[in-house]
Amino acid sequence: MRAAAKAKNVRMSARKMRLVIDQIRGRDVNEAYAILQFSKKKAARPVGKVLRSAVANAAYRADEEGEAVDVDELYVREAYVDEGRTLRRWRPRAYGRATPVLKRSSHVTVVVETRD
Repeated sequence: MRAAAKAKNVRMSARKMRLVIDQIRGRDVNEAYAILQFSKKKAARPVGKVLRSAVANAAYRADEEGEAVDVDELYVREAYVDEGRTLRRWRPRAYGRATPVLKRSSHVTVVVETRD
């Protein structure tokens, strides 16, 4: 059983999100929950939401197909972050100049699957 979840346009840079995603890739779901719960990174919150959504999607798919899925058997098969849209803003500087401020966003994808 495989299920996925995505969160698009999360207002955080992909570089910061990847630090958290790299910690949970390939781990059991319960272990990934524990890592995210005690992480000090701000990115742990949106990644945790996507992980919970992927687990819920797996349970829903199993229910539709008439199977039973145990959360303890699920693991994070794939987890990656892509760059999203960049908001471009301008900040006034000295001598009447302006410098760009890039407000980056990202797309988070988590795929969970049962272990064989």
